[in-house]
Amino acid sequence: MNRAVTLTDVARLAGVSVATASKALNGRDQVKDSTRARVQEAAARLSFSPNRLARGLLAGRSGTVGLLTSDLEGRFVIPILMGAEDAFGSGQVNVFLCDARGDAIRERYHLRALLGRRVDGLIVVGRQTDPRPSLGRDIGVPVVYAYAPSDDPADLSLVPDNVGAGRLAAEHLLACGRRRIGHISGEHAYAAARDRAQGAKERLAQEGLELVGDVMYGEWSERWGRDATAMLLAQHPEVDAILCGSDQIARGALDTARDLHRTVPDEIAVMGFDNWEVLTTNARPELTSIDANLQHLGRTAAQRVFAALEGMDIGSGEQALPGRLVIRGSTVARR
Repeated sequence: MNRAVTLTDVARLAGVSVATASKALNGRDQVKDSTRARVQEAAARLSFSPNRLARGLLAGRSGTVGLLTSDLEGRFVIPILMGAEDAFGSGQVNVFLCDARGDAIRERYHLRALLGRRVDGLIVVGRQTDPRPSLGRDIGVPVVYAYAPSDDPADLSLVPDNVGAGRLAAEHLLACGRRRIGHISGEHAYAAARDRAQGAKERLAQEGLELVGDVMYGEWSERWGRDATAMLLAQHPEVDAILCGSDQIARGALDTARDLHRTVPDEIAVMGFDNWEVLTTNARPELTSIDANLQHLGRTAAQRVFAALEGMDIGSGEQALPGRLVIRGSTVARR
C-alpha cells in the first residue's frame, strides 16, 4: 500500500501483458479499443501516473527545450523568458537557458551544446527588434525566434507589433482631444523607433493630420527626452501632446515640461512606450504607455514549439503580436 503504483500493477488488474498496457497508455494503434479502455480504467482505479521521462523516450523526446538569448540582462528579454518558462513549466518540460551575450561565436557554442543534450526544440530571443541571422534550416528540431526576427523568411519569428503600437498611441492621444502632436524617439537605426513613428503617422493621416515637425531621433535616455522636449517646445510652442518612443524619453519630457511650467496633462499630454513600471508608476503624473505584452509573446513562442512537436504546421515568416494601452494620469482627456 505504501509503494508507488507501477505499470505492472495496471497490467495485472487489466488482465493484459505489461507491453500491451504500455501500448494502450501511450496511444499505440496496435491495441484493440476494448483492451485500451480496460487498461485506462485500471490505471484510473489505481491512480497510476505514467513516468513522463519514459513516455518521452518512447516518443523519441528528451523533455527539454533550449532558450538561447543574446542579452540576459536586457530589459525586454527577461519578460519573454519568463513567459516561455511559465508555458514550459505547465507542460512539464525542463528548460536549458543559455546567454550568448551578443557574441556569434558564443551563440554557436551554446547551440552545439544544446543540440548535444538532445533538446526537443529551441526559442531564440533577441535583444532588439531588428532582424538577426538565422541559425539555419538543418537544426533538426523546431526553432521559434522571439522579439528579434530571423532574416530567413522560412523561419517563424514572433515580434511585437510596433507599427500597430504607434497607431494605438496616436489613437489614444486623438481620443484625448490632442491635435498638435510631436514625436521624440530613440535611435533611428532601431526598427522599433521607425516602426512606431510609422504607425503614429498613419493614424494621424487618417484624420488629415501630421506630426508637428519632424520625428526627433536620438538616444533612448531621459537626458535626450529632456533636451529634445526643450527644443520641440521652443520651435513649436503650440504642441499639445508629446509621444515618446520609450518610457525613459517620456520621463525626460515630463521633467522639461515641469521646468517650463507647462502642466501635464492640462496643457501637454505625454506618453511613452514599453510600460516599464519602475518608470511609469513613479513618474508624476504617472505615465501612460504602450505595453508590448512580452510575457504573452514568450508564452506564445513556447506554445508554437509544443505545436511543432505535435506535428502541427506553425507557419513561417514574421508574425506580429499586438500590444495594449495602459492609461495613466499623463494623458487625461481634456475638458
